[in-house]
Amino acid sequence: MLSYILRRLLLVPWVLLGLTFIIFGFLQLLGPNQRLSTYIRDPAQLKQGPEVLKQLAHKYGLDDPIWIQYGRWLNNVIHGNLGYSESANMPVDKAILRFLPASTELALYAIIPMIMGSIWLGTLSAVHHNDPLDHATRIMALTGWSFPTFVFGLLVLMLLYHWFPAGRLSIWADRIVNSPGFVRYTGMNTVDAILNGNLPVFLDALRHMVLPVITLSYVSWALILRVTRSSMLETLRQDYITTARAKGLRESVVIKKHARRNAMLPVVTLAGLMVAGLINGVVIVETIFNYHGLGLFAVRAAQQLDFAAILGFALFNGLLLVMTNLVIDILYAYLDPRVKLQ
Repeated sequence: MLSYILRRLLLVPWVLLGLTFIIFGFLQLLGPNQRLSTYIRDPAQLKQGPEVLKQLAHKYGLDDPIWIQYGRWLNNVIHGNLGYSESANMPVDKAILRFLPASTELALYAIIPMIMGSIWLGTLSAVHHNDPLDHATRIMALTGWSFPTFVFGLLVLMLLYHWFPAGRLSIWADRIVNSPGFVRYTGMNTVDAILNGNLPVFLDALRHMVLPVITLSYVSWALILRVTRSSMLETLRQDYITTARAKGLRESVVIKKHARRNAMLPVVTLAGLMVAGLINGVVIVETIFNYHGLGLFAVRAAQQLDFAAILGFALFNGLLLVMTNLVIDILYAYLDPRVKLQ
């Protein structure tokens, strides 16, 4: 198991290096002034005249050979210098750190119903194949998966806005959170409210998260449920399940220990990638509910052609997906011992 994990860890730097090659390649499609925004952290420099910008381009080596430019840019990325975001009016690395807690908080609340609920219902649906319970869960899953995210989000916002408003906080709660007496430990409103012992702010933050969490978890939950059900149905038809039942094992043991564990392999891959998408900040959901996380940050950067922010967001997404795939590989080895021999 340890050697398998070490092999996967040794692959990570090479995958990340390939990711930087691709993003740097896209960077070369931009004009000199646009590429300057990924090096400069002072926005006033970008508003200088053509001659000053030409001098800055020479200063940052934008007229150097491509491999020298790549090495300089990679060094900046490693040290966290991703340029200046005009849409957020701050350096890109600080913008990512500022908006990441909001998306992380939203994702944490959506993960539990999305994964645990879908696996539980998918297992029940497969065990009670063609029973009324199976038909009901299939209808729920089909309805959730058929709904476009923006349609479902707008629908629940229209129906439930009076009780569960958009945004992250009400005006009065936002004033408390930004007051000197409120200590920001994590940037996540519910967690910080608990740590500050402020129950009203906690309840208000929770109330504003209900609709985004429902939208995120229901649409993703539907797909994981369908995959879990299909995988469980296939597993329950295998010979080793018949053998386990013939040995007189309890049905609960057969389902939980023998069937569900083997059926989780495709579910782990799908759920892992969806979790990565949630943490990145689902762009559509955050835009609909005016939820200031990484998703809304990316939308505003795209609208204002903020190339430094867009590239920084792409780098962060790529890093997160690579690390998520590493975790998925390790979970695969735990669920299926045969993987460790590869």
